[in-house]
Amino acid sequence: MKTEHKIYLSNLVYIVLIIVVGSYAMNDLDQLLTKFRFTVIADDLNMSLLEMRLAEKNYVIYGDASALQDIHNKIAAATTTLIQNKQDIIRALGQERFDLLRKYMYVYATLAEKIHRKGLKDQWSLQQLRAAGHKLELFSNKTTIAERKQVTSIVNRSKRVLHYSFWTIVFVAIVLSQFIVRNITTSLRRIVAMTRLISKGNFQLIEQKHAKDEMGAVIEAINIMALELKKREQELIQSRRLASIGILVAGVTHELSNPLNNISMIAQTYAEVYDQLSKEERLGFMAQVEEQGERLRVIIKNLLDFSRPKELQLAETEVNGIIQKTIELIQNMLEVSNIKLQLELAEDLPTVYVDKHQILQVLINITTNAIQVMTDMDSGGELRLSSRYLADSDDVEIEISDNGKGIAPEFLDHIFDPFFTTKGDSGTGLGLWVSYGIIKNHGGMIRVESSVGAGTAFFITLPSCKKSKRCPDVSV
Repeated sequence: MKTEHKIYLSNLVYIVLIIVVGSYAMNDLDQLLTKFRFTVIADDLNMSLLEMRLAEKNYVIYGDASALQDIHNKIAAATTTLIQNKQDIIRALGQERFDLLRKYMYVYATLAEKIHRKGLKDQWSLQQLRAAGHKLELFSNKTTIAERKQVTSIVNRSKRVLHYSFWTIVFVAIVLSQFIVRNITTSLRRIVAMTRLISKGNFQLIEQKHAKDEMGAVIEAINIMALELKKREQELIQSRRLASIGILVAGVTHELSNPLNNISMIAQTYAEVYDQLSKEERLGFMAQVEEQGERLRVIIKNLLDFSRPKELQLAETEVNGIIQKTIELIQNMLEVSNIKLQLELAEDLPTVYVDKHQILQVLINITTNAIQVMTDMDSGGELRLSSRYLADSDDVEIEISDNGKGIAPEFLDHIFDPFFTTKGDSGTGLGLWVSYGIIKNHGGMIRVESSVGAGTAFFITLPSCKKSKRCPDVSV
């Protein structure tokens, strides 16, 4: 069911509950009004009955003949009241009790009329009149008291119903709201988690069965997007792989051609002037050949390190320990180059599961590059090494930054390409390429930020030991 329909349904439930409670309240209110109108009528009747009984007493005790006429007039007025308010009285008392009230009044009126017409004063007639009056008065009083009790009962019942209804509606509103909110937030959490994975290059789909609502449609769209992004990434990787192969071939050709040409030229020259050369000069020519051969060996070794990386010797390792070892190895270079070192190492970092020698190689390569860039600075440079824990991704991050001349924006996208260098002939362009491969093999990431004239910062993230799937159980 769509979220829109869920909201409509919840509103419909609220409306139905309000209508039911309102109908019940209106019914009680109608009963109250009916009872209230009857009690007003009953009060008038009781007042008339009280006056009839007083007139009856005047006739019986004092022999006042005019009292019978008063009784007759009061009975006529009471009868008129009953007839005029018949429907209200019937709604309040019911037909049976209304008829009974009329009967008692009729009997009383008949006896009073008979005594008045015949002038009877015997005890029997008078006792019948008094008994009929008492019965009528008693019935009226009891009826009035009963109706007042019913009014009180209806009021109390209405209060209870309204009280329970209010809390029932509140409870239903909370339950339905929580149900809708939980469905929405659950889907949103899955969407947020997925988008974070996608932003990190992990195009994992949301495999769980999702609802057929707006959120389900969004999740389905994100799944389609993830598949498309994964496809595009594979196409991009393939195109970059082909481009890298082209760059690699061109670079290898260029890098190997230079020392090979030098060796060839040295050999030709050596053959032409061999007879004129002294022993020391011949050794000098051989030294040049050896130098070019060593250059070839370094190039080939770096290529082999990337194309056929050594088997990782993984172990649980502390990142700060690798950083400290790096500092020991570059300390002399820092002092000679007059470069200040700033350390900001976080405490209680989780361990990582890495080949510490390869990670050390990466740190030495990057710090050495930074020192070389800052060597010619008049005021001396500053090298900053820091470590931190990234709680959101459960990674450990190493930052290596300098305040050197920085890297031009157009070069940043190629900084990890093979044979790309900003050092001119003094660099091979393979150091960062190899470092990139090492970090990728560890399941980490390496990125660079730079601003011309302000310096460069490299960020290396490695999965913590508890996050890494290759990490052994270290909880014991």
